Amino acid sequence: MSRLAAWAFWSRFCWALMLLTLSACSDSPRLDYLPADARLLAFGDSLTRGTGAEVEQSYPAHLSRLIDRQVINEGIPGEVSAEGLARLPGVLDRVQPDLLLLCHGGNDILRSLDEVQLAQNLQAMIDLALARGIDVVLIPVPKRSLLLRAEPLYRQLAERNQLPLAPDIVADVLGEASLRSDRIHPNGEGYGKIAAALAELLAERGAL
Repeated sequence: MSRLAAWAFWSRFCWALMLLTLSACSDSPRLDYLPADARLLAFGDSLTRGTGAEVEQSYPAHLSRLIDRQVINEGIPGEVSAEGLARLPGVLDRVQPDLLLLCHGGNDILRSLDEVQLAQNLQAMIDLALARGIDVVLIPVPKRSLLLRAEPLYRQLAERNQLPLAPDIVADVLGEASLRSDRIHPNGEGYGKIAAALAELLAERGAL
Protein backbone atom coordinates (compact mmCIF):
# COMPACT_ATOMS: atom_id res chain seq x y z
CA MET A 1 0.00 0.00 0.00
CA SER A 2 1.37 3.39 -0.98
CA ARG A 3 1.85 6.13 1.59
CA LEU A 4 -1.02 8.13 0.03
CA ALA A 5 -3.35 5.13 0.06
CA ALA A 6 -2.45 4.37 3.66
CA TRP A 7 -3.13 7.97 4.66
CA ALA A 8 -6.50 7.87 2.92
CA PHE A 9 -7.40 4.59 4.67
CA TRP A 10 -6.56 5.89 8.13
CA SER A 11 -8.36 9.17 7.47
CA ARG A 12 -11.54 7.28 6.56
CA PHE A 13 -11.11 5.00 9.58
CA CYS A 14 -10.66 7.89 12.03
CA TRP A 15 -13.61 9.76 10.53
CA ALA A 16 -15.84 6.69 10.86
CA LEU A 17 -14.69 6.18 14.45
CA MET A 18 -15.47 9.79 15.32
CA LEU A 19 -18.96 9.52 13.81
CA LEU A 20 -19.58 6.33 15.77
CA THR A 21 -18.46 7.99 19.00
CA LEU A 22 -20.64 11.04 18.40
CA SER A 23 -23.57 8.81 17.60
CA ALA A 24 -23.11 6.89 20.84
CA CYS A 25 -22.91 10.10 22.84
CA SER A 26 -26.05 11.50 21.23
CA ASP A 27 -27.95 8.35 22.25
CA SER A 28 -27.06 8.84 25.92
CA PRO A 29 -30.07 10.12 27.86
CA ARG A 30 -29.66 13.79 28.74
CA LEU A 31 -30.92 15.69 31.75
CA ASP A 32 -32.23 19.24 32.06
CA TYR A 33 -29.74 21.67 33.57
CA LEU A 34 -30.19 22.13 37.31
CA PRO A 35 -29.99 25.81 38.32
CA ALA A 36 -28.56 26.83 41.68
CA ASP A 37 -31.99 26.78 43.34
CA ALA A 38 -32.93 23.32 42.01
CA ARG A 39 -34.23 20.64 44.37
CA LEU A 40 -33.09 17.05 43.98
CA LEU A 41 -35.07 14.28 45.67
CA ALA A 42 -33.11 11.24 46.84
CA PHE A 43 -35.77 8.57 47.29
CA GLY A 44 -35.18 5.09 48.62
CA ASP A 45 -34.54 2.98 51.68
CA SER A 46 -31.61 2.64 54.10
CA LEU A 47 -29.02 3.13 51.34
CA THR A 48 -30.50 6.56 50.75
CA ARG A 49 -31.05 7.37 54.40
CA GLY A 50 -27.39 6.68 55.13
CA THR A 51 -27.62 3.73 57.52
CA GLY A 52 -24.14 2.90 58.76
CA ALA A 53 -22.95 6.50 58.88
CA GLU A 54 -23.83 9.85 60.41
CA VAL A 55 -26.64 11.79 58.74
CA GLU A 56 -24.20 14.31 57.27
CA GLN A 57 -22.27 11.42 55.69
CA SER A 58 -25.21 9.96 53.72
CA TYR A 59 -24.87 10.03 49.94
CA PRO A 60 -27.50 12.82 49.57
CA ALA A 61 -25.58 14.99 52.06
CA HIS A 62 -22.27 14.33 50.31
CA LEU A 63 -23.86 15.03 46.92
CA SER A 64 -25.40 18.31 48.08
CA ARG A 65 -21.98 19.57 49.12
CA LEU A 66 -20.35 18.38 45.90
CA ILE A 67 -22.79 20.00 43.48
CA ASP A 68 -23.92 22.95 45.63
CA ARG A 69 -27.58 22.09 45.16
CA GLN A 70 -30.29 21.11 47.65
CA VAL A 71 -30.62 17.31 47.87
CA ILE A 72 -33.56 16.21 50.00
CA ASN A 73 -33.14 12.84 51.72
CA GLU A 74 -36.32 10.74 51.65
CA GLY A 75 -34.88 7.36 52.52
CA ILE A 76 -36.73 5.03 54.90
CA PRO A 77 -34.78 2.02 56.21
CA GLY A 78 -36.50 -1.33 55.70
CA GLU A 79 -38.99 -0.03 53.14
CA VAL A 80 -39.91 -2.35 50.27
CA SER A 81 -40.81 -1.10 46.80
CA ALA A 82 -44.58 -1.48 47.26
CA GLU A 83 -44.38 0.80 50.30
CA GLY A 84 -42.15 3.22 48.42
CA LEU A 85 -44.61 3.37 45.55
CA ALA A 86 -47.44 4.21 47.95
CA ARG A 87 -45.32 6.92 49.62
CA LEU A 88 -43.84 8.57 46.53
CA PRO A 89 -46.85 10.60 45.26
CA GLY A 90 -47.13 12.52 48.53
CA VAL A 91 -43.39 13.15 48.62
CA LEU A 92 -43.37 14.44 45.04
CA ASP A 93 -46.28 16.75 45.79
CA ARG A 94 -44.58 18.09 48.91
CA VAL A 95 -41.01 18.45 47.60
CA GLN A 96 -41.76 19.28 43.94
CA PRO A 97 -38.25 18.28 42.87
CA ASP A 98 -36.50 19.04 39.61
CA LEU A 99 -34.77 15.64 39.62
CA LEU A 100 -35.51 12.27 41.23
CA LEU A 101 -32.61 10.06 42.30
CA LEU A 102 -34.30 6.67 42.62
CA CYS A 103 -32.49 3.96 44.58
CA HIS A 104 -35.09 1.45 45.72
CA GLY A 105 -35.69 -2.28 45.81
CA GLY A 106 -32.84 -3.51 47.95
CA ASN A 107 -35.17 -4.87 50.61
CA ASP A 108 -37.26 -6.67 47.99
CA ILE A 109 -34.10 -8.42 46.82
CA LEU A 110 -32.90 -9.23 50.34
CA ARG A 111 -36.30 -10.73 51.20
CA SER A 112 -36.50 -12.62 47.88
CA LEU A 113 -39.75 -10.89 46.94
CA ASP A 114 -41.13 -11.23 43.43
CA GLU A 115 -38.81 -9.58 40.89
CA VAL A 116 -41.59 -8.98 38.38
CA GLN A 117 -43.50 -7.05 41.01
CA LEU A 118 -40.35 -5.12 41.93
CA ALA A 119 -39.89 -4.10 38.29
CA GLN A 120 -43.54 -3.05 38.07
CA ASN A 121 -43.27 -0.99 41.25
CA LEU A 122 -40.12 0.76 40.03
CA GLN A 123 -41.74 1.42 36.65
CA ALA A 124 -44.74 2.95 38.41
CA MET A 125 -42.41 5.22 40.44
CA ILE A 126 -40.67 6.30 37.24
CA ASP A 127 -44.05 6.98 35.61
CA LEU A 128 -45.14 9.13 38.56
CA ALA A 129 -42.07 11.33 38.19
CA LEU A 130 -42.07 11.57 34.41
CA ALA A 131 -45.78 12.45 34.36
CA ARG A 132 -44.90 15.48 36.50
CA GLY A 133 -42.04 16.48 34.19
CA ILE A 134 -39.38 15.36 36.68
CA ASP A 135 -36.16 13.87 35.34
CA VAL A 136 -35.14 10.52 36.84
CA VAL A 137 -31.74 8.97 37.50
CA LEU A 138 -31.90 5.27 38.33
CA ILE A 139 -29.43 3.89 40.89
CA PRO A 140 -29.28 0.07 40.83
CA VAL A 141 -28.86 -2.06 43.92
CA PRO A 142 -26.89 -5.34 43.85
CA LYS A 143 -28.47 -8.68 43.10
CA ARG A 144 -28.07 -11.55 45.54
CA SER A 145 -24.94 -13.39 44.46
CA LEU A 146 -21.35 -13.98 45.47
CA LEU A 147 -20.24 -11.48 42.81
CA LEU A 148 -21.64 -8.06 43.61
CA ARG A 149 -23.20 -6.70 40.43
CA ALA A 150 -26.23 -4.53 39.81
CA GLU A 151 -29.52 -6.37 39.49
CA PRO A 152 -30.13 -6.50 35.68
CA LEU A 153 -33.72 -5.29 35.86
CA TYR A 154 -32.48 -1.75 36.59
CA ARG A 155 -30.62 -1.58 33.28
CA GLN A 156 -33.71 -2.90 31.51
CA LEU A 157 -35.84 -0.18 33.10
CA ALA A 158 -33.29 2.49 32.24
CA GLU A 159 -33.16 1.40 28.60
CA ARG A 160 -36.93 1.12 28.33
CA ASN A 161 -37.48 4.60 29.74
CA GLN A 162 -34.34 6.24 28.30
CA LEU A 163 -33.06 7.15 31.77
CA PRO A 164 -29.51 7.83 32.91
CA LEU A 165 -28.26 4.83 34.88
CA ALA A 166 -25.58 4.84 37.55
CA PRO A 167 -24.35 1.27 36.94
CA ASP A 168 -22.68 -0.70 39.73
CA ILE A 169 -21.81 2.32 41.89
CA VAL A 170 -23.46 0.77 44.94
CA ALA A 171 -22.18 -2.72 44.12
CA ASP A 172 -18.63 -1.43 43.62
CA VAL A 173 -18.65 0.31 46.99
CA LEU A 174 -20.09 -2.70 48.81
CA GLY A 175 -17.42 -4.84 47.17
CA GLU A 176 -14.73 -2.97 49.14
CA ALA A 177 -14.54 -3.96 52.82
CA SER A 178 -12.97 -0.61 53.75
CA LEU A 179 -16.03 1.22 52.34
CA ARG A 180 -18.66 -0.81 54.22
CA SER A 181 -20.16 -0.39 57.67
CA ASP A 182 -21.73 -3.86 57.43
CA ARG A 183 -22.53 -6.42 54.73
CA ILE A 184 -25.20 -4.32 53.02
CA HIS A 185 -24.45 -0.70 53.94
CA PRO A 186 -21.57 1.65 53.08
CA ASN A 187 -19.77 3.72 55.67
CA GLY A 188 -19.31 7.48 55.39
CA GLU A 189 -16.45 7.11 52.92
CA GLY A 190 -18.46 4.65 50.85
CA TYR A 191 -21.42 7.00 50.65
CA GLY A 192 -18.97 9.69 49.56
CA LYS A 193 -17.84 7.47 46.68
CA ILE A 194 -21.44 6.97 45.59
CA ALA A 195 -22.06 10.73 45.70
CA ALA A 196 -18.92 11.45 43.67
CA ALA A 197 -19.99 8.97 40.98
CA LEU A 198 -23.44 10.55 40.86
CA ALA A 199 -21.99 14.06 40.60
CA GLU A 200 -19.88 12.91 37.66
CA LEU A 201 -22.90 11.32 36.00
CA LEU A 202 -25.00 14.48 36.44
CA ALA A 203 -22.23 16.57 34.88
CA GLU A 204 -21.83 14.16 31.96
CA ARG A 205 -25.58 14.22 31.24
CA GLY A 206 -25.86 18.00 31.26
CA ALA A 207 -27.48 18.57 34.65
CA LEU A 208 -24.51 20.58 35.99
